[in-house]
Amino acid sequence: MALPYSTKMLQVCHVPPFTDSPESKKHFSLPLTYFDTFWFRFFPVKRVFFYSLAETKNTFFNSVLPNLKHSLSLTLHYFLPLAGKLTWPQDSPKPLVLYTPGDVVSVSIAESDADFDLLTSNNAFPSSLLSPLVSSLHVSETGASVIALQITVFPNRGFSIGITAHHAVLDGKSSMMFFKSWAYLSKQNPPLLPELTPFYDRTVIKDPSGFDMKFLNYWIGNPGSTSSDCRNNSKLYELYQFPSSGGPSDLYRATVELSRSDIDKLRQRVSSNWDSSKPELQLSSFVLTYAYVFYCIIKATEGDESKRKVILGFVADYRNRLTPPVPENYFGNCVRSKFSDDMREQMHGSKEDSLTSVVAKTSGLVKELGKEKDFKKEEELLLKMTSKQSEISYFVGVAGSPKFGFYGIDFGWGRPKKVSVVSLSNGSISMAECRDGNGGVEVGLVLEKYEMDVFGSVFVAGLSTNIP
Repeated sequence: MALPYSTKMLQVCHVPPFTDSPESKKHFSLPLTYFDTFWFRFFPVKRVFFYSLAETKNTFFNSVLPNLKHSLSLTLHYFLPLAGKLTWPQDSPKPLVLYTPGDVVSVSIAESDADFDLLTSNNAFPSSLLSPLVSSLHVSETGASVIALQITVFPNRGFSIGITAHHAVLDGKSSMMFFKSWAYLSKQNPPLLPELTPFYDRTVIKDPSGFDMKFLNYWIGNPGSTSSDCRNNSKLYELYQFPSSGGPSDLYRATVELSRSDIDKLRQRVSSNWDSSKPELQLSSFVLTYAYVFYCIIKATEGDESKRKVILGFVADYRNRLTPPVPENYFGNCVRSKFSDDMREQMHGSKEDSLTSVVAKTSGLVKELGKEKDFKKEEELLLKMTSKQSEISYFVGVAGSPKFGFYGIDFGWGRPKKVSVVSLSNGSISMAECRDGNGGVEVGLVLEKYEMDVFGSVFVAGLSTNIP
């Protein structure tokens, strides 16, 4: 189906790290850890930031764009791996990120006549409308780029910055550290603040059991081996895609918000339904928001055979959960996954009401964080993702976090009007803090059109009445 709007590619720039930096003239390599290889072929995370700007197109190209490109070059001085590529040299026992002097970041410059107000609203619209605002990673038989950027101008309305990031190189927190650093240096002269300066020491991550290679071999279909025979596999760097019901034209995205008052009401409702003789629940904003949206998705997809088994799952930052803790500015992946068994079946067999059942399960998974020392659950999840088993399970994953501070990222032209995760698969959600700063949570989601309509009705009704 042809899109109702057009996005015209104007040019592709190649931005190097600041050339006067001695560091940018040296080779720099960054080994992968088991936190990284778990995501080795996972689909890249694509996110787009929208900024309102009433200036003319000439002002954008003469002032805004040069500033963005210059500050990006300054930022890459601190983030050299982003200009490099994920590869596996013959003299290396494991894959790594390698920066070679002369490496650059690809920045596509585009112009769009899309409806800026629609794309930055909470209203439902075809998910495909955001796809032209992000670029693809370059992937070959010898490696893959780490990030790709796209800056798109909407004349007299604003502009967007789209980032596509390889998940095997950086997690959400690292990605946002880069974005915040870029915004900071667009308004300030170097150096970066200490909390924005990436920490690269890989010795802080211990892996006595060799899980880094074990996870890598799962991705290439050889889970029984821990050897490095896969180096020359021609498909090593190909990125995985989740099976998804519904064609691209059937998928819609929308944004819903839970205010602090909404979250408090959910907390009171669940507490009143919980058996006080049982262990106390973790009723954080994350648990309640995720559980409630998951509950609404379950209700909206009842009767859909492709979603007869629904899995609750999320990742959690482990920087402060390791022993000893890893610095908060650690660059790379430092997250672990948590996921449930089939929640639709559990909800039907639960003695509690449906929402309380989901909250209890989510609470239990959160309480387990930091307590498990092995990776059995991660192995099970990775096996499902890389095998046919994934086709019979519907994962409702979470991208982002209300703690990342998306709406505080100001390049000098004000806070974002909207931040959207373009790479959401059917049924997955994103989380961010509400733009108004009042303690609420913003949730983006993608569903088939008819399911999105049902979801909206269930979501609104559940906040105004008692949930059965």
